[in-house]
Order: sequence, then structure tokens, then C-alpha cells
Amino acid sequence: MNDDAYEGARLGKSDVVLKTTDLEKAFGGLVATDGVSIEVDRGTITGMIGPNGAGKSTLFNLISGFYENDAGHVTVNGEDVTDLEPHERARKGLVRTFQTPRRLEGMSVREAMLVGPGPQKGESIFSLFFSGSDVTEEERGNIEQTRELLERFEIGHLIDQPSTDLSGGQMKLVELARAFTTNPDILLLDEPVAGVNPTLANDIKRFIRELNEEGQTFLIIEHDMPFIMDLADPIIVLDQGKVLMEGSPDEVRSDDRVIEAYLGGAGP
Repeated sequence: MNDDAYEGARLGKSDVVLKTTDLEKAFGGLVATDGVSIEVDRGTITGMIGPNGAGKSTLFNLISGFYENDAGHVTVNGEDVTDLEPHERARKGLVRTFQTPRRLEGMSVREAMLVGPGPQKGESIFSLFFSGSDVTEEERGNIEQTRELLERFEIGHLIDQPSTDLSGGQMKLVELARAFTTNPDILLLDEPVAGVNPTLANDIKRFIRELNEEGQTFLIIEHDMPFIMDLADPIIVLDQGKVLMEGSPDEVRSDDRVIEAYLGGAGP
């Protein structure tokens, strides 16, 4: 596609929680992210789509700190987090899930959930000796939060199950619940309904909508077009490592450049 066709994302939004500026990443001679600038407005469900090889996963890894960028910046709530590690970005309010959740060997669902909260008093030797009651109270609060989150995602009955015994769909729900133990300002979801059955996909859509109605901001990569078109607005379209366009679901559906990108493909 001609470079002139790449319109880029819509910038200058009113209440930006996440912003990337001229992000670049190359692997050898392959440019995977080519000067990507996007903004995610607070309180939105922003979708991200594109053909295979468009650079979606690379961009997510750059935003969340799992890849080091070659150039550009990432800001969260106006603060530059480009040089921070993933766990440090999470403490700034930027949290992500993965397409394939990691199973925590030897842990129950309860224990896997308790991995989620940020720095805890019980991790400090000083606190254990001099603030034991505070540590106990915090632990009680975390356990209660775990129970409430699992119930909210309708998997409370799994709390004592070994995490390795869960199905892929159940693991996605546990990972989604665990992400909320950190009270994120923005949650990045990487293909949340990949490999799940239609019933669970509808449940996940319902959970995302309910959380968004309460103010949660999402940025979601998804290959399931009916799912993301029904859920997200706006939608950012990537192609060949660049932002092709951003618009409403109707604008994206009817854009000839998007149709060309998908029919022509960006290569594996």
C-alpha cells in the first residue's frame, strides 16, 4: 500500500490515559513498529486490529515494557514510562494480559490471584517484625478482594482448584480477574477470546462492558471481528507496522484501505 494511504491515529484527545509517540522497533532488517503514535482516551474501549504481521503484538510488548523500543516514547497519565520495567509500568497503572495465560505450577487459583497485587507489607522484613498487625490486615484484605473478584467473574467456585487444572477459558478469566487486583488505569487485553467457546466469549464481552461502564479503560487486540466491532469504539487499524487509520466500527468496516490490507495481507 502507498505510504500516502496511512492516515495515522486520531491525536489531540481530551483525557488521554495512554499515549505512544513515534514508537519504533526493528528485528534485524524487519521493521515491526514504524513510528506509531496513538492515544487512548480515558473511559473508552479502544480496539486494535490488523492482518497477521501488522505489528499488533510487537506494539503491545513495547507499550507494556516487554520489548525495548528503538525510538519513541510511552506515557501513562502524562508520565513518561518508556524506561520502566513491566512491573514498574504496572505500578503506574498500565497492566496487560496475554493471549495464552501462564499457568502457575503448584498454586491454587487463590494463590495465583494473590500474585497480582503490587508491593505488600508482608514482603518487607521490617514490616513483619514491627508491623505484624498491618501485614495481617493487608493479607485479609487481599484475600477478600480475591474472593470478590472471582465471584464477579463467575468463577468463585474455582478458588481452591489447582490453577493447572483449569481450562484455557477459565485461565483467561483468572488472568482478567488478577489484573484488577492492581486497580489499573488502563488494561491491555491481548486476544481475550482467542480459543474460547462462544458462550464464554459473550461472558467476557459482558464483563468488559460492565467494567467499562464503571470507568475502566481498555485497549484490546482481537482477531474476532464480530466481537471487537460490537464492543470497541474507536478502533485503530495497524498494517505493516504503521497506523493505517482510526475510526468507529462503521468507518473501519467501510474503509477501502482496511479491506485492501486484509485482502492483500501484511505477510506472516
